[in-house]
Amino acid sequence: MHKTATHSDPQDPNNEPATAEEASSTRDERSAILPADDVDAISQLQADYQRLKGELGKIIVGQDTVTEQLAICLFARGHALLMGVPGLAKTLLISRLAETLSLGFSRIQFTPDLMPMDITGTDILQETEAGRRHFEFVKGPLFANIILADEVNRAPAKTQAAMLEAMQEHRVTVSGRTYELPHPFFVLATQNPIEQEGTYPLPEAQLDRFMFMIGVDYPTREDEITIARTTTGATPGPLNQILDGETIEAYQELVRRVPVPEHIYHFAVDLVRRTRPADKDAPDWLRPLVGWGSGPRAVQYLILGAKARAALHGSFMVQLEDVLEVAEAVLRHRILTTFTAESEGIDSSQVARRLADELIKEK
Repeated sequence: MHKTATHSDPQDPNNEPATAEEASSTRDERSAILPADDVDAISQLQADYQRLKGELGKIIVGQDTVTEQLAICLFARGHALLMGVPGLAKTLLISRLAETLSLGFSRIQFTPDLMPMDITGTDILQETEAGRRHFEFVKGPLFANIILADEVNRAPAKTQAAMLEAMQEHRVTVSGRTYELPHPFFVLATQNPIEQEGTYPLPEAQLDRFMFMIGVDYPTREDEITIARTTTGATPGPLNQILDGETIEAYQELVRRVPVPEHIYHFAVDLVRRTRPADKDAPDWLRPLVGWGSGPRAVQYLILGAKARAALHGSFMVQLEDVLEVAEAVLRHRILTTFTAESEGIDSSQVARRLADELIKEK
């Protein structure tokens, strides 16, 4: 019989500690890592985030917004999908981020022939010294803390289904047995919007599991000059490790405790409801442009993203600015535009920005 080690996640109802005493002990251990006062703990988080940015800045040029959004996902316990044309350092940024964290890291290059067992692992027939044979589970690359899913839309449906279970449940199922994945567990996927040959568009259900879709754009002229100057000389050295797994989990719980004013909850709900063309609050201009709007998970990620951003900037309470800064990354992959919108050159990001601007004016 196969046995697996379990790791409790207080936010995952499917992965609860065996007893209340274990849950209390786990929380106490994590709390001991940070200052007892949450205000001091947030100041420490802000300082560690600045150190993290400093390390990544040694290698990555001109992607401050992308770096911040990745950090928000990390401390909000969410997954991220990076969208951008080739050559914009998406893969490099993720691998270097993993280098600054004392965590297990796996890179999976998604291809059309990738099978579920290639990422989850499989049972292999082994023979003992006594000559007996038994099946032994060999873990796949998903058994790491940070997963780089490179060109995630190239894998077939079965592999995407296995990936979906890992992202949502933090576990995998192989041959009828369930194995818990290590914590923290963080999927960073990349996708190329240009090349569509040999790709499998991600199902809406899987897209919805990504907290952010992060747009990676071309660098500015000044940044590109810096890139040319710094990357064509000597090979840079390794980066320093800033955070370990226990500290990250303590920060994740700290982010959950950041207070949110009541009017922020109302703003987030109103913004998401207006993305739905059938809703009575949706503006008239949106109805012919949007086929389907965002679900309740968008509200959850707006609030969590705003909490994480507030903490990273040293704020002890969520402000409207924090919601606005994460709104586009949360909504752009949860708004399904129509052919009419495409013919007019309107994408989901533009719809999200316009909705946010109009709602602010009304408030």
